[in-house]
Amino acid sequence: MSRNTSAGGTQGGGSGTGPVTPGRVVVAVIAVLTLVFIFENTRSTKIRLLIPEVTMPLWMALLGTGLIGALCGAYFMRRRR
Repeated sequence: MSRNTSAGGTQGGGSGTGPVTPGRVVVAVIAVLTLVFIFENTRSTKIRLLIPEVTMPLWMALLGTGLIGALCGAYFMRRRR
């Protein structure tokens, strides 16, 4: 008796299985491009933090904003489950 696992089974080498999936590749490419963009913008800039105005490298402000965004996204995705 043979088993048909092609329509919804877990066996086989279909796309989207294993450690390298198309979604993970896209996320890795976007992450690398984001880091390149951040570290290419190294000049100092003035940033207003509600009341005080600070001068810091633009890469630091971009990286900090990205980290805050990633933490917020992770928090809300965790709450959704």
